[in-house]
Amino acid sequence: MSSKPAAGNQDDYKIKDTKPQLGERWPHGGIRGGGGWISSDRVTSTYDLVEQMYYLYVRVVKARDLPINPLTASCDPYVEVKLGNYKGKTQHFEKRTYAEWKQVFAFSKEKIQSTVLEVFVKDKDMISRDDYLGKVVFDMHEVPTRVPPDSPLAPQWYRLEDRRGDKKSKGEIMLAVWMGTQADEAFSEAWHSDAATVHGEGVYSVRSKVYVSPKLWYLRVNVIEAQDVESEDKSQPPQVFVKAQIGNQILKTKQSPTKTTNPLWNEDLVFVAAEPFEESLVLTLENKAGSKEEIVGRLVLPLNVIEKRLDHRPVHSRWFNLEQFGFGMLEGERRMELKFSTRIHLRVSLDGGYHVLDESTMYISDIRPTARQLWKKAIGILEIGILSAQGLQGMKTKDGKKTTDAYCVAKYGQKWVRTRTILENFNPKWNEQYTWEVYDPCTVVTLGVFDNAHLGGEQAAAAKDARIASHYYPKCITSILLTIHQLDSLRYQAMNIVAVRLGRAEPPLRKEVVEYMLDVDSHMWSMRRSKANFFRIVSVFSSAISMSKWLGDVSNWKNPITTILVHILFFILVCFPELILPTTFLYMFLIGIWNFRSRPRHPPHMDTKLSWAEAVQPDELDEEFDTFPTSKPQDVTKMRYDRLRSVAGRIQTVVGDIATQGERFQALLSWRDPRATCLFVVLCLIVAVALYVTPFKIVVLMVGLFLLRHPRFRSKMPSVPSNFFRRLPARADSML
Repeated sequence: MSSKPAAGNQDDYKIKDTKPQLGERWPHGGIRGGGGWISSDRVTSTYDLVEQMYYLYVRVVKARDLPINPLTASCDPYVEVKLGNYKGKTQHFEKRTYAEWKQVFAFSKEKIQSTVLEVFVKDKDMISRDDYLGKVVFDMHEVPTRVPPDSPLAPQWYRLEDRRGDKKSKGEIMLAVWMGTQADEAFSEAWHSDAATVHGEGVYSVRSKVYVSPKLWYLRVNVIEAQDVESEDKSQPPQVFVKAQIGNQILKTKQSPTKTTNPLWNEDLVFVAAEPFEESLVLTLENKAGSKEEIVGRLVLPLNVIEKRLDHRPVHSRWFNLEQFGFGMLEGERRMELKFSTRIHLRVSLDGGYHVLDESTMYISDIRPTARQLWKKAIGILEIGILSAQGLQGMKTKDGKKTTDAYCVAKYGQKWVRTRTILENFNPKWNEQYTWEVYDPCTVVTLGVFDNAHLGGEQAAAAKDARIASHYYPKCITSILLTIHQLDSLRYQAMNIVAVRLGRAEPPLRKEVVEYMLDVDSHMWSMRRSKANFFRIVSVFSSAISMSKWLGDVSNWKNPITTILVHILFFILVCFPELILPTTFLYMFLIGIWNFRSRPRHPPHMDTKLSWAEAVQPDELDEEFDTFPTSKPQDVTKMRYDRLRSVAGRIQTVVGDIATQGERFQALLSWRDPRATCLFVVLCLIVAVALYVTPFKIVVLMVGLFLLRHPRFRSKMPSVPSNFFRRLPARADSML
């Protein structure tokens, strides 16, 4: 990857109008499949946003009455579908003359180089070549075309033929062969000729799938108080705290401020839980005895028995008896010997009135509360056609050359979609269409392109799918329920739960994919993003800087006519202050009308210039994609650390300068410099008396005329107030 694009390649970073042929378009001719196009009465269809891709589908249902091998007295059948250079095989069954597969094979029409489709039935032989049982041959010109929404083509029984094409006395196979598109129901589950080199478990990872995130709840545990707490050391009262745990989420209350048998906390502990509730809430009461912590009691609450709260009404608190630690399951009878039990006062609820954040607040796709009863009606349907990608980089090396097995992931709300994997192609075409229900227009859809590293081989299990690109539509503003620290912690826990649940699907949506789509590493350092954010800040303040430069030119009489007009406007506003606000809003109205000419003509998209991606260095990009903690060699890590120290040093200098200016303001009244503070206090008294006796309009007029005075009446030396302020003391000289 080059650090800077060539001048001729600048167009690669701009939006292109590709004008693909979208919508359903079907060839003439019925079962003959001739050329040309037919029109349809339907205005739109389920696949009207993507280009139609044609496939030859072969559904292998079952076989019966297969001949037995006279040597082994058995039959281990399987089916091989052959079209030109492409071959697809079903699994084989042992010792069966009747077998059922129910498997679909899909061959891309663009790569069909044969006019004959052959379906072989063979007998698996572990020692020598597989035995030939028979075949069925189809002429490609006789294959029917299925047009959705027609019902699936009914499979038929075909008598097997020998090598010469004569019908055999035994053996039949049930098949269905048709020409269709990616809109066919069999598309997602079919074996594809594009993935003919993938075998074993890797076949499942190349198919397109739809995933649904688990339903997340906030679990609020209000720990109020405890009674009758006893420690092992009877000589002194306990000083306890409560530890709550759900799965790998652990939170603790503060230690009771005093040593007492009846401690009081009244603290809230908030967790994230997911349906179906597979875990329990475990609370332990622990006593801090010197350097060790002893468990006083324990309580286990299944989540499915906890009350669900959907509105502002509080949940009733309850007292729970704690199990004495060391008794219970192992020594159940001895529990009856206890005369009393430690009790804990709790208010526990599953809060369904809030949305559980599992993604960044800047790129949020769903703001609905957990409880379905509180959902509003959908305002519309979002349809996305995932067409293709161009110019992808090689993410791994295969047979000595760079290659990429790309698939696309899209997320909106709780629904995730994953396209099929296109093997060894830097310009993949997916042409898949998906729909979502939309409940709020100010939300974001996220798309990412990844390289599939789980297509088989020795290292596939430990490999990670590499991210190639992503796309956001940031438009959302969300309210914050908790503190920033709690919100980040809960979001991280929610992300972990979603990643674990989606990783248990088949095929799994890998953890690294989920983390990247949910932007879990948004807080990690990136030199590219730091540069981009710096120039974003400069752009935000550019208008204020331009205004200050313009006022400076006006006060310096660079353009006398403009300065005179400003004087006239200033006199009018001073004499009629009620015109200030109307004039301000009128000015903003005119600016908005003027900027209408340069309004955006395209929908929001990934801006490579704004993202500072056009001038990014290869090492900076490699650092951004690095793991945490780093997996790079020591010399690379040292170089990046030194670079980070250099950048951090500049930031440290700027922060120090800002602190210095603030401390100088504080020094005006802090008497750190007695003479400066004395002068400032006396000046404040004089100004206060002058403002009491002088009309406010006169004061404003005099200040304005002083600031707008002609350069002939200005001195080139720094002003007295500026010199006075710069000489004020700061605490920078007290730092080491």
